[in-house]
Amino acid sequence: MMHMIQHIFIEQSLVAAFAFVGVVMWVSLIISKRLTMGRIHGSAIAIVMGLGLAYVGGLVTGGQKGIADMPVFAGIGLLGGAMLRDFAIVATAFEVDVVEARKAGMLGVFALVIGTVLPFIIGAAAAVAFGYSDAVSITTIGAGAITYIVGPVTGAALGASSTVIALAIATGVLKAVLIMVTTPMLARFVGLDNPRSAMAFGGLMGTVSGVAGGLAATDPKLVPYGALTATFHTGIGCLVGPSILYLAVRAITG
Repeated sequence: MMHMIQHIFIEQSLVAAFAFVGVVMWVSLIISKRLTMGRIHGSAIAIVMGLGLAYVGGLVTGGQKGIADMPVFAGIGLLGGAMLRDFAIVATAFEVDVVEARKAGMLGVFALVIGTVLPFIIGAAAAVAFGYSDAVSITTIGAGAITYIVGPVTGAALGASSTVIALAIATGVLKAVLIMVTTPMLARFVGLDNPRSAMAFGGLMGTVSGVAGGLAATDPKLVPYGALTATFHTGIGCLVGPSILYLAVRAITG
């Protein structure tokens, strides 16, 4: 019986990956509902569980892809890859009401600029505080503070070491989890209750996963609006990280 199940998981790896992720989300939502009374969204718990499983998978296999290095879970590597990730991000934006989106106007643009520059400065300052002095490392870690996608894209473009890129990803993941957890708690105080404020929020925070998870726990109807500007935020970060921001850091560090 176990041999047959293992064979199915290997032969139908992508289908098995969907089932596995579904189980993780189901468990996460139960934990969110019963242990945190919904204060921490299930998506945030699922991310933490995923990181834990990836760590365990790396220890067991000694590989580089976490649990995806196990043959029965190989489909998770495809399911979590860039293609399906970007498809999910683009699909989310199709629920946006164009009339409501236009109301963001210059506020959305301003939020995008601030949300890109401010996290970068904080991340770059943290890199310097921890002893990094070269422009490539500082820029890569600073870009990771924008989002965990911008960090590795910037690092790969600049030729950063794998260690620095890993730190950039970790910085972005930490930011996403913090935003996901704190958004429902702070939404009422910051007026996060309409599409316009959701778009500004998405532009300021940047991370698509963090914004989407946080808004889902606050009001699911706001998710497409926050995700829309957060997606633009990621794209802008990938453009300016290895170019304008790197040149600025290089000019300062010499």
